[in-house]
Amino acid sequence: MTTTDNRQFAPATLRNREPILEVLLEVLPPSGTILEIASGTGEHAVFFAPRLQPRQWLPSDPNPLALDSITAWQQHDPAPNLATPITIDVMKPDWSSDPNLSKALQNHPQNQEMSENSVITSIVNINMIHISPWEACLGLMVGAKNLLPLGGILYLYGPFQQNGQHTSPSNIEFDASLRSQNPAWGVRNLEEVVTVAEAQNLQLQQLFPMPANNLSVIFQKVS
Repeated sequence: MTTTDNRQFAPATLRNREPILEVLLEVLPPSGTILEIASGTGEHAVFFAPRLQPRQWLPSDPNPLALDSITAWQQHDPAPNLATPITIDVMKPDWSSDPNLSKALQNHPQNQEMSENSVITSIVNINMIHISPWEACLGLMVGAKNLLPLGGILYLYGPFQQNGQHTSPSNIEFDASLRSQNPAWGVRNLEEVVTVAEAQNLQLQQLFPMPANNLSVIFQKVS
């Protein structure tokens, strides 16, 4: 669904934003920039940013239509700590060193008074790794290692298999639907995600059961 002002709507956002916010408030560092990878419509960004102050929220997406939607939502529901969205494609090997990323951190007005917000202390990624090739998950982990300081947090949200098994009949159906659209997509095995995260010095900290058979998965950079 779209509107004439470029705002797009994802129905799942209204269902999951409050539970996700509860987890973010518990696990995120108290300051710094939260880099959102694959922001999609932008609805999460405009909801989370004002509720997570004084942290800065930096949305991103590789899709120009999504960037237009994020901008439209930002204009509709502005927040002083919500930065202008930038283009990031985690499947590009050098995405974490993109000059646009550094520029976005330096140019946000809030950073003129709060220099600690020019440091990315956490990365949030909601509903991406199952609707993208596995290489996107690998790229996300490499970039998180490069960007996060020690103690920094990587937050993932979405459906996962556990021990090689789906956790509900609805996830079985969802996985089949995803793979019918693109064989490179699919609900990922949590243990495989943890393995590639650990290879990048990102240690699993907590799992939170979420609505609709999803999980919040919390990693922390440990070295």
